[in-house]
Amino acid sequence: MDHLPKLMEHALKIVTKIFKGDVKMKNNKGFTLIELIMVTIILGILAAVAAPRMLGTVQSAEEAAEVGVITALRAAVESYAEDKHITDGRYQYPTNPFDLVDVDSYIGHNLPYEALKDGDWESRDGDFDGMTFIAHRRNNNEIYVWTYYSGDHSNDDADDRGLNIGDATDQFLIFNDDGYTVDCNGNPSNSDDYDGNDCYSGPSLSWNGYCVTCDENDPYLSNNY
Repeated sequence: MDHLPKLMEHALKIVTKIFKGDVKMKNNKGFTLIELIMVTIILGILAAVAAPRMLGTVQSAEEAAEVGVITALRAAVESYAEDKHITDGRYQYPTNPFDLVDVDSYIGHNLPYEALKDGDWESRDGDFDGMTFIAHRRNNNEIYVWTYYSGDHSNDDADDRGLNIGDATDQFLIFNDDGYTVDCNGNPSNSDDYDGNDCYSGPSLSWNGYCVTCDENDPYLSNNY
């Protein structure tokens, strides 16, 4: 089988000439069967190698674009809070960060779920007053979500800021005087009566670019959605 590497080298030269447009037929003589087979194999190998790299490049580009949008929104929220402090004497976050930044692919707030298409951004009310879910759907149908809270989580004077996009919600954990978290019945986490679930005074959910549709069985990953 020592002749196989030479055949592959020969076939690769043919592929190169095809791409360069240098291959011309002489006297109506075509390629031999073995040449065609080897060309087909090499093209398959090239496709198998190139496709993942191309997909990885696309994914990296989408991740970078997401970071850019989220960074701009977070900066606008903080700038808004600073302006409110100057004009009204209190720091405060806006209800919807997208009111501050012009994102071309933002389609709106609380729209039907099926309205979100590849490349779109949306915002949606959360399950707690003042909480908002911010979602982006990538071109592979994966949907990534960030949480945002516009309510007051601070006890500081003149500070009514909430949680900026992607910030954690640990600030809302309820502690007793001994420093232990408590369940919603007031039982501390070090007691036998503790039910295993910490109680929060605000939203208990925080997502920072969490993929909500990355389960391979999720129907959102279908192009038919």
